[in-house]
Amino acid sequence: MKRKVGLALATLLVFTMSLFAGSTKVSADDNSLQKVKEAGVLKVATSPDYPPFESEATIKGKKQDVGLDIDVAKQIADDLGVKLEIKNMDFGSVLAAIQTGKADIAIAALSPTAERRQSVDFSNIYYTGGQTFLINKKDVAKYKTAKSLHGKKIGAQTGSLQNTLAQKYFEDSAVSSMDKNPDLIFALQNQKIDAVGLEKPVAQAYVAHNKNLAMIDAGYEDDADESGKAIAAPKGSSSLIMAINQSIDKITKNKLTDQYLKAAGEHLDEGAEDNSMLKYWKDFYNGFLNTSLIALLAVIFGIMLGILLVLMKLSAWKLLSWPATAYIEIVRGTPMMVQVLLVYFGLGAVFNLSALVAGTIAVALNSAAYVAEIIRGGINSLDKGQTEAAKSIGLSKVDTMRFVILPQAFKNIWPSLGNEFISVLKESSIVSIIGVTDLIYQLNVVRANTYRAVAPIVVVMVIYFLMTFTLTRVLNYFERKMNNA
Repeated sequence: MKRKVGLALATLLVFTMSLFAGSTKVSADDNSLQKVKEAGVLKVATSPDYPPFESEATIKGKKQDVGLDIDVAKQIADDLGVKLEIKNMDFGSVLAAIQTGKADIAIAALSPTAERRQSVDFSNIYYTGGQTFLINKKDVAKYKTAKSLHGKKIGAQTGSLQNTLAQKYFEDSAVSSMDKNPDLIFALQNQKIDAVGLEKPVAQAYVAHNKNLAMIDAGYEDDADESGKAIAAPKGSSSLIMAINQSIDKITKNKLTDQYLKAAGEHLDEGAEDNSMLKYWKDFYNGFLNTSLIALLAVIFGIMLGILLVLMKLSAWKLLSWPATAYIEIVRGTPMMVQVLLVYFGLGAVFNLSALVAGTIAVALNSAAYVAEIIRGGINSLDKGQTEAAKSIGLSKVDTMRFVILPQAFKNIWPSLGNEFISVLKESSIVSIIGVTDLIYQLNVVRANTYRAVAPIVVVMVIYFLMTFTLTRVLNYFERKMNNA
């Protein structure tokens, strides 16, 4: 499947969440199905960058999730008599979403591997498509069968089932891994690799929309229980799994997956008719708005919290200085991605935060630690005579800090703060992993929908450059004003 790293990530998040809310225990009396029906909503976690299983399409002017998996989810919700709520996020987060209560089930072309079964429960298999290799069409005569790929360069998505199978059956080949399939296809077209391992429906979609590609059967000894697609639910959700299996039986009996794949193909064909970047200007515009909003709020609250942290750290009271020092060291010593996931799945599980709110809080908390150190450096750079002069005219410690120290410190550290603002603008892109529709999220969706690897990247790169260039000019203007004051 896509990324087995989701298992490790989910395990880490569940452990971390226990620090906030205590250990989660499964009740002896399973009420998973009852909870869904009482809520009247089936919350489904998915990753809409994997057509034809799940992707986004504009239907009647409105953005909607489409694909085989989405239609399966709709059928399950209909059978349960509840509404369907799709929660889009990075694939590595879908299992964590169901384990932390953000979603009831995960349906994202998941393969029920033995490793994943240790963390979640799976439904029956609802689809098995088989494994293939995507090659350049000009190499069809060269690579007639998968056996011809022995000793060649094979690409596969990081942590995917295809990656595992390639390493198992092609030990004499160099297996390269990348996070996104469009990157692998681009590498294939540029002859960096000789073939890409993909599931059959995904490979068929690429071939249908790119005349320069072809596919050959992988020839693996396929294990349906491992390579088939199933729906994940939290451990102990036997009643919900049973209800889902009833819907899967109906889907299998009526051969609905064929209809679902046909409908998904039609959506992809509609998108392929005009895959110019202008068609997706609304997607990029919405991504720009969300990125700007997150960066602005993160900077404002980051400065406020940063000032508080530095005052605490400089305090003579260890009860204040120690927590501030610990906070700064922990935040600066851990990746922002981990912090975003912790806020969304940990803190967010307690307060039910939306992805946008959780992402903004995480970026602000991260920025505050760096701002605090920048301000501390500015304060320490001032001559001690400033403090002594303030005391001599009768100013209290608070007034000295407020009217003498901080204004001068901010003037000295403005260039460093400006760099931090620009870093926040760029690094906030990490919030896309929890489903915030920022520029990077829209980039991945557009790449998946258009089967174009480079053009969407160029568009987003230009947007980021214009944003940072404009911000730099604004910061330089205020720096000149302060220097002339």
